Amino acid sequence: MSSAESGVDAKDIALWKALCASRNILINEIQSIGRGNNRRIDGLENIEEITIKSIARKLGKRLTPETNDIGNNELLGKEKSGSEESTQVSTEGSEQDTGSFDGDEEDYWQMLSKTDMAEAFRALGNQLSYIWSSFLRFHREYNIEVFEYLRCLWAEDRSTEWSMWLVHSLELQHNETSNEDSEGGTHYMHFAKESLMRTSNEDPALTAASSADLHRKSIEQMKINSRSLQDLQIFGSLSQVPVIYVERHMIQCQKSCFVEDVASLSLNGPLDKTKATIMPNAAINSLPPKTSNHVLVRRALRVVVFVHGFQGHHLDLRLVRNQWLLIDPGAECLMSRINEDKTTGDFRELGQRLAEEVSSFLNIKISSASGRTAYGSFRLSFVGHSIGNVIIRSALTDAAMKPYLKNLYTYMSISGPHLGYLYSSNTLFSSGLWLFKKLKGSPCMHQLTFTDDTDIQSCYLFKLSQEKTLEYFQNIILLSSPQDRYVPYHSARIQLCHAATRDYKKGPAYRAMLKNCLNQIVSAATTDRLFLRCDVNFDTSSQARTLNNFIGRTAHIEFLETCTYARFLMWSFPKAFS
Repeated sequence: MSSAESGVDAKDIALWKALCASRNILINEIQSIGRGNNRRIDGLENIEEITIKSIARKLGKRLTPETNDIGNNELLGKEKSGSEESTQVSTEGSEQDTGSFDGDEEDYWQMLSKTDMAEAFRALGNQLSYIWSSFLRFHREYNIEVFEYLRCLWAEDRSTEWSMWLVHSLELQHNETSNEDSEGGTHYMHFAKESLMRTSNEDPALTAASSADLHRKSIEQMKINSRSLQDLQIFGSLSQVPVIYVERHMIQCQKSCFVEDVASLSLNGPLDKTKATIMPNAAINSLPPKTSNHVLVRRALRVVVFVHGFQGHHLDLRLVRNQWLLIDPGAECLMSRINEDKTTGDFRELGQRLAEEVSSFLNIKISSASGRTAYGSFRLSFVGHSIGNVIIRSALTDAAMKPYLKNLYTYMSISGPHLGYLYSSNTLFSSGLWLFKKLKGSPCMHQLTFTDDTDIQSCYLFKLSQEKTLEYFQNIILLSSPQDRYVPYHSARIQLCHAATRDYKKGPAYRAMLKNCLNQIVSAATTDRLFLRCDVNFDTSSQARTLNNFIGRTAHIEFLETCTYARFLMWSFPKAFS
C-alpha cells in the first residue's frame, strides 16, 4: 500500500517530524529551567517519547519482512530484485516469536491510514498538553525565580552573541606598581607612546572601513542560533551593522594617591573607599525620619544625565537612553534641556546652568522619597554628545556639583572634542568654523579653537584640562569614529597625534593638556576603573553622495540616528551601565 493509497502524504510526515522536534526542544528547555532554579518539575522525569513506530504497534500493526521489502521498493521506486538475498537479511532482523520486523521509521508510514494518522496526532497533542500543563504548574509556584532565570539567560546570550561585533584590539591592565617610568614619571608617557604607535600615517577612515568589511564578512560565515529570537535590524542586513574596535584599560585600585603638578585628588582630599557611594550630608538630612511604626527601606538612586551637542535638542540621545533603560530599568534619566538654543555661549555659563539643572533634579528625586522607601545611596552617570561632553566637564567644576562628585559612576563620551579642534584634518570644516566665528562671534567656538586668548595656556580648554573632572568616574568610555570628520579623531579619543609631535608652537600645550587628562584617568582610583576607547565604524555606503558625507558630518550624526552600537557596548560591559 503506497502513501497515496494510505492517505499519508509528504505534508503529514513533515508536520509530524516538526511536532516531534518541537516536543523534544520543549522538554529540554523546561527541564533546563528547572535545573537553573535547582528544582524538579514533576511529571517530566520518565515521560515516554512518542514515535511513529510506537503508534503503529499500539494500533496492532506489525511490519513483516515481506511488507518491508515491498514498502522499500515502492519508496525507492526500484524493481524487486535479489529476493533471496533480501529475504536472508530480513530474517536476521526479524522477531522470531511474532514474525514482525523492526524496520526503519519510514517503513511504518506505508502501513498507516488517514484514521491512524489522526490517532497519532491526537496522542502527540495530548502529550504536548501534559508537558505544558506541568510547566504552568511549576511557573505558578516559582514565577519570580523563572522570570529572573530567563532574564539572566537572555542577557548572557545577548552578551555572547552581540560581542561578535566588538573587536578587542588592545587590553591592558594598570596597577600602582606601574605608576612611574623612566621617561616621564607618569602613566601618561605609556598612553602617549601606545597611542602614537597605533596611529598610522594612512587615512584611519579607510583603514577602519576595510577592516570592518572583512569582519562583517567573517560574521556572515558564522552559524547563528536559529532557536533564539533575533533582531532583524541586526541579523537582517549584516553589511549595515556597525563594528566597534575596543581598546580596554583596567586601572586597578591604588593604595595611595598619585599626584604630579596637579591639585589634590578630591576637593576634600583623597576619597575614602568606604564612602564612595554615600550621599551628601544635605541629602541625608532631607530623608524622612525613621519611625517606630515601620522599617525604612533604603535603596540606591541611579541617575543618568544626557547632554546634547551644538544647537542640539534634549531628545537627541533618546535612543541611547532607551538602551540604557533596557539594561537598567530602574534608572532615573534626565534629558538636559537647560542649554537648548544657548550652545553658542561660553562653556563656563553652559556648565553652570547644567550643574544647577542636575542639582535641582537630584534634590527633587531625593525629597520625593517618603513613607517606607528612601534613597540611602546613589550613582550619578553622564552621557554627552559632541560639545555636550565639554559642557559636562565644565559643570563638574561648578560648586553646585561638589557634593555629588564622589558619587560619579559612568561617563560615556560620544564624539567629544576634549582636546579642542587643534590639528583637524577636515579643511572644509575648519574653513566653515572660521567663517562662523567671524559672523556669529560664538564664544564656545573660540574656546574650541583656542582663540579665546592670545596665550594658549590661558585658553579655557587648557584650564579645563587642569580641573579634576574625569578622575571621579569609575567607568570612562570614549566613543569615536574615524569616519567622523566633525570632531578630530585624536580629540575624541584623548590621544596623541603625529601633527602635535611636529608642532613646536602649539604642540607642547597640546601634549600638556593630554597629560592632564590622562593622568586623571589612570591615577588615584578608589575602586578599579574601566577605561575604554571605542572606534565605531558605520556603514555609510547609502549616503556616499549626500552633503553630510561630503562635509564629514555623516558619522557624527549617525551616533544619534542609530542605537545599535550602544546596544552592543552596553550588553558587552553591563556592569558599567547597571
